[in-house]
Amino acid sequence: MNSPQIVTMPINNDESQKVLLKPIIEMKDLTKVFYTQEIETHALRGVDLSINEQDYISISGPSGCGKSTLLSLLGLLDSPTHGKYFINGQDVSDLTVNRRAEIRNQHIGFVFQAFNLIDEISVFDNVALPLRYREPIMPESEIKAKVLSSLEKVEMSHRMGHKPNQLSGGQQQRIAIARALVGEPTILLVDEPTGNLDSKNGDAVMEMLAKLNDSGVTICMVTHDTRYADMAKRQLHLLDGVIADEFQQ
Repeated sequence: MNSPQIVTMPINNDESQKVLLKPIIEMKDLTKVFYTQEIETHALRGVDLSINEQDYISISGPSGCGKSTLLSLLGLLDSPTHGKYFINGQDVSDLTVNRRAEIRNQHIGFVFQAFNLIDEISVFDNVALPLRYREPIMPESEIKAKVLSSLEKVEMSHRMGHKPNQLSGGQQQRIAIARALVGEPTILLVDEPTGNLDSKNGDAVMEMLAKLNDSGVTICMVTHDTRYADMAKRQLHLLDGVIADEFQQ
C-alpha cells in the first residue's frame, strides 16, 4: 500500500508545518469486466487510486468511460474483477454481499443525483435511516443528537418535521447530504449532485460541499460539469477505463 503523503501547509503567514496525510482509500491495479454470453466489456483497466484524509476529488470524463463503475466499486456496491481495494488498511476487495453492506454503512456516505429520499417519512427519519440499520442498535437519544447535528451542518434543522416532497430540489439535496453525513463516514461519495438542480441551487450545493471539505470531510465526486469538477482540489479525468489525467490545486 502507499505510504502516507507528507505535505507542507502554511500557518500564521510565514510559518509552515508538515502535515501527515493518511491514505484512507487505496486501489491497486483495479479492473472491472462485465460479461455477457457474447461480449466482455472492460469498464475499468488497472486503476491505481489513493485517497487521503480531507481530499476533495472530482472524477470526470465522457459517457461510458468508467465513472459510475469506479464510484460503485468505491462504495462497495460491486466487487472488482481483479485488483485490490483497501479502506483504512482493510482489504475489502472480495467480501460477501452482507459484509460489504456492513462496511458500507460504517465507512461510506452516498449523495445521489436523484436524492433517493422517502416521501412517506419526515426529513428527520430520512436522515436517521443509516443509523437505524447499524449494529449494535443505537440508542434513540444518540440517533436524535446525530441527526440534529447533521441537519445543522446543512442548515436544514428548521425542516426536520417536513416531508421531502414539501421541499425544493436544492433543499432535498441538502437533506440527502445530511443523511450521508449522519454516520460520520470515512468518505463521502457524490454522484452528479447538481444533475437535477438549476444553476442557482447547483452552485449552492457545491458551495456547501466545499465548506464540508474545509471542515475535514473527505469527498469524491463524479460530475460531468467542468465548472464543478474544477472546484475540487484533485481532478481526475477518466478515458476508456483508465485515469488519463490528474490535476491538483
